[in-house]
Amino acid sequence: MTGVYRDARGVPHLHAGSADELARLQGRVAALDRAWQIEVERWRSEGRLAAHVGPDALGWDRFARRARLDDTARRCFYRLSPATRRWVSAYVAGVNDGLAEGAAGAPEFAAVGCAPGRWRPWSPLGVFLVQHILFATFPNKLWHAHVTATLGAAATDLFAVEGPGGSGSNAWAVPGDTATGRAPVIAGDPHRLLELPGIYQQVRLACPEFDVLGFAFPGVPGLPHFGHAGEVAWAVTNAMADYQDLYREQLRTDGDRVLVRDADGWVPAHRHVERIAVRGGDPETVEVVETPRGPVVDHDRHTGEAISLRTPARVEADLGFEALLPLLRSRTVDDVADALRAWVEPVNSVLVADRSGAVHQLVAGLVPDRDERCRSEPVPGWDPRYRWRGGYAETKPIGVEDIAVCANDRRPDVADLGADFAPPHRADRIRALLADGVAPEDVHMDTRLAVTPLRELLHRLDPGDLDPPARELRDRLTAWDGSMRADSTDAGAFAAWRTALARRLHEHPSLRPLRAPGAYDELFTPWTDPLSRIGHALDGVVAGLHRLGADVAPVAAAALADVAADGPPPAWGRRHLLHPVHLGVAPAVDAAVAAMRAATTLGGDTDCVLATSSVPGVSDACWRGPVARYVWDLGDRARSRWIVPFGASGRPDDPHFADQLPRWAAGELDPVDTDWRHLTRQPGDEKT
Repeated sequence: MTGVYRDARGVPHLHAGSADELARLQGRVAALDRAWQIEVERWRSEGRLAAHVGPDALGWDRFARRARLDDTARRCFYRLSPATRRWVSAYVAGVNDGLAEGAAGAPEFAAVGCAPGRWRPWSPLGVFLVQHILFATFPNKLWHAHVTATLGAAATDLFAVEGPGGSGSNAWAVPGDTATGRAPVIAGDPHRLLELPGIYQQVRLACPEFDVLGFAFPGVPGLPHFGHAGEVAWAVTNAMADYQDLYREQLRTDGDRVLVRDADGWVPAHRHVERIAVRGGDPETVEVVETPRGPVVDHDRHTGEAISLRTPARVEADLGFEALLPLLRSRTVDDVADALRAWVEPVNSVLVADRSGAVHQLVAGLVPDRDERCRSEPVPGWDPRYRWRGGYAETKPIGVEDIAVCANDRRPDVADLGADFAPPHRADRIRALLADGVAPEDVHMDTRLAVTPLRELLHRLDPGDLDPPARELRDRLTAWDGSMRADSTDAGAFAAWRTALARRLHEHPSLRPLRAPGAYDELFTPWTDPLSRIGHALDGVVAGLHRLGADVAPVAAAALADVAADGPPPAWGRRHLLHPVHLGVAPAVDAAVAAMRAATTLGGDTDCVLATSSVPGVSDACWRGPVARYVWDLGDRARSRWIVPFGASGRPDDPHFADQLPRWAAGELDPVDTDWRHLTRQPGDEKT
């Protein structure tokens, strides 16, 4: 029965005679279903996207070259064990086997006038790096540095929440009940950019050694983050750990050499120049410099200092791929924990359960031991105080007897590993819902906002200081139950007031210094734009503005007056529309995206369990949200359920391009069909 099978949603179920043959099959199917997507990610990892899509990609290409992503992927590949290297190479062979056929059905290649290339053995590692290099903390440190330079170091606490790139995810485990025979359940929903095609690909991988279903990264073998192997299942969220450091570097030239200041004087730095081709434009050269700390990824325009990046993956020449095969072979919670000891980055919180009823919570990944200041801002590279000390934080799995929830929040198992965490609202709400017996799919879709400093501010406003329309709006919002339902006009009014407040705070004299010209590359604008960061951290800014000598109440009252003067705001869902992220190069895809943006209304909000994020003050459109939902049942895998935002295919003419979108938006889940007799064999499998 070796071959590719499809369920009713076009999800591939793969069966092969060995793990290596299965990897080749997985690579081929990724190329058939997602040819454009995986080629874009490979070009990004190599810093060659501009050669295919034009000057708009130059910023990324410069960063990828400077950060040495492709070189890091290559180094990590050649450090793999022979068995893992052979397995990854088999995946690459499958990709190369299927790319031409997959590209023939993808309109983007014709639109930009190019054909797919050939993957190199380390390309999957490069794709994985691309997905996670900006997923962690280092861009947040650039923002902290900007706040310190403009408002003072004490003001960074106003923005002490997770950065824009890595939060919103939920996972929870409900233990089994020996009295009733009920098995444990693991469920959740990772939140990332809502990219089209989706960042996760539903897939089942079966061979004599294992039979695992879950969510794969197209372009990467195995199931790194979410899987159900029958006897055991696992799920991850971002642990919010700080494991990337930025160093200020002083450089000077000596003839053809570049020297960098070190603790003992000036030492040579690696330096070479690379040429970036640009479709429809002139080529550009980029200087690549690497210091003893790491590659130079930016320059501070105010001080002239270079900024280098140090990560465990580059230091250890290890991305954690040694964990992937053992993870597929796992049968117990201990097997999963053993497999993930090889994990490097990103640092994840993991929930795992098996059929015996055991449930464990653990942290996977490397967090370096170094000075505490490294967690907050770029530090002097020449000061030995800020060197990594050679070790990594040690964490141990925790047995779970009750409901366990991971929601990017500060918990005892991760508190010492990071600096900025998500507020506790989502985690507290999930625990309360589960304790009340709410079904997992209803937990996924909960839209209740906690009573945060922002909502408390409305209660503190003196109605006597407001004109009648603003007073009426304030009374309406203080009586509101906090549900961010798509059809709620109260939620729409709250969002309108929140937007007006963020914009007025952005203009406020106490925060206006943040609008000084930034020191860093435009690539990091999502992390360093003052309006975005004020909107993102509105609770902290509202609670702490008095520390800057200002009263937030008049600003909030003026924002109420702004909204009242504009007339009744629409329901939240009419403001909170799906906004998929995609490369606009093919008219067929552009048309599909435009239709989605016009028609798909969403409930939820950044701090809801249904964390469909937007940025108050910038836009209420949602381009970040649940990129998958799942319920893993350990009693019977066939009772498990899952869904993704769009579909199994990346081709707009495929019936499975976006067939899951209506059910995803409505909060529905598809059953997992594991019976091979119910699946349809894909013709042409003899090619594999």
